[in-house]
Amino acid sequence: MTDLGVAAGWDTAGESRVTLERLLSVVGVGAVELHSAPKGLGTTVTGVNVFDLREPAVSPRELLLAVGVDPRSALAVDVVRRAGESGAAGVVFGPGRPEPTAGALQTAAEEGGTALLFRTAWCTWAHLVGVLRAGLASAGVPPMAGLGGPRLGDLNSLADAVAALVGGAVTIEDTESRVLAYSSTEENVDEQRRLTILGRRVPPWRVAAMREAGFFQALWAGDDVLHRPAQGQNPERLVGAVRAGGEALGSIWVAAVAGRPLAPNASEALRAAARAAAAHLLHHRTHSSDDRLVEDAARALLEDRGSVEVLAERASLPPREPCAVLAVGTGSADHGDGDPSGLHGLLTLHCAAYGHRAVVVPAGGRILVLLSALNRDLGQAESQVTRLGETLAHQLSATLGRPLKVGLGDVAPELARAPESRRGAELALRALTEAAGSPTVARTGDVADTVGILHVVGALRGIDLPPQTSVARLRAFDAEHSGSCLVETLRAYLDHFGDVSAASRALSVHANSLRYRLRRIVQVSGLDLEDPDARLLAQLQLRLSDECGEQRG
Repeated sequence: MTDLGVAAGWDTAGESRVTLERLLSVVGVGAVELHSAPKGLGTTVTGVNVFDLREPAVSPRELLLAVGVDPRSALAVDVVRRAGESGAAGVVFGPGRPEPTAGALQTAAEEGGTALLFRTAWCTWAHLVGVLRAGLASAGVPPMAGLGGPRLGDLNSLADAVAALVGGAVTIEDTESRVLAYSSTEENVDEQRRLTILGRRVPPWRVAAMREAGFFQALWAGDDVLHRPAQGQNPERLVGAVRAGGEALGSIWVAAVAGRPLAPNASEALRAAARAAAAHLLHHRTHSSDDRLVEDAARALLEDRGSVEVLAERASLPPREPCAVLAVGTGSADHGDGDPSGLHGLLTLHCAAYGHRAVVVPAGGRILVLLSALNRDLGQAESQVTRLGETLAHQLSATLGRPLKVGLGDVAPELARAPESRRGAELALRALTEAAGSPTVARTGDVADTVGILHVVGALRGIDLPPQTSVARLRAFDAEHSGSCLVETLRAYLDHFGDVSAASRALSVHANSLRYRLRRIVQVSGLDLEDPDARLLAQLQLRLSDECGEQRG
């Protein structure tokens, strides 16, 4: 057994702890793919070891790299069994995972509670060793104040965040002096920065000069932030190396802008930012470009665009097996965020942890999960989808710290009917986010009444109502009288079925105040609160105004 090092992690108690979830989030799917995690993704990972037949001992909480072991062989089953008995976090095999129905390997993993992972074809074992070591080191770095916003791997946002901390223009480069990202600025920049950004790399003559001067040797050799004073038209610069686990990942450059000095604590801020940036650069390096092709193919399938056979091949999904779609959101009706809270990566990991073949597709404020290769028995496939939806809602709600809603689409017998499942999942999710006190997971049949009213409101949206309806009069009155809230009062009264006590509690007013407001509503609008048709029309108008985004009250 060859020890490849142990990296410290971090948790709220300040103790060393890196979970499998955090490590895989940082490393990305370009280096290693998760097949299953019987004990979940909260398993602690403390290091990496290479399996050696001459020294077959396995250490607890480590990832075991099964170099040269065929995952279809009896030896592979024996390695996984030993790993489970020793409490290893997981076993990584080479490319070419066996199907789950191959049986013995999956059974051994489930019995031992050991995660199964597979190295990608484009990542060599030698490269994977460095990637995992760097991943363990960077995953254990606590978040830095001021850098909490950028999503993992979003280097442009990271550059902007660092620029705000140090008070200068920022460029993030790889170890070959190629530009990965740069901060946005409205001010003039110096010629050297302009040429570097336009060429997407440091000019070759400049690289040669720095190499000859021993600059790169000094940069990669230590942890110090290097300072270059201003010279002529070139402003002062700071540069810090980004490293993790002994692996050089890149560098962050800071240049003063328009003669303005950098922040007084710029060097300390850059040193801390370089440590926090390691996870971002590692994720960027290992994130496969093929993922975007797979995601685009899955999106086309869900939108019923193009040949199912061709798209299924691109997305590596079986076209003739049962599939279903989950629509996932963070419990809010706000659809402005394309990937709320980094949900995309979390969903990918958790679906893989439970052995599901899935493609995760962001879709305008919600996330769509296309599940394929489900049980051929449609009843059992429905149960699979339900269990996964409930598990995702429970575990990821705890991770995110806010409720997660999951709309379940019906199981489709083949991939060509995935768009039908998608429509059902999205309707169910919308109903879950619209209805107060609703469950967190549902199919359209579970929330049929809410779905029905959404259809009714949608059908009525284009109808022109008379301009002098009761609700229109109340809205005009509220607009003309500061502090008036008759529309809000009517909404609460109708929402609580005419229960004055319940409505007054919802509005935080005394019941007598509510009764007075109700009399004013009748006086101002002429609304007959005893007429069921009048009440129905009022409720529909209030709902339509909500749909159009009009403010309440």
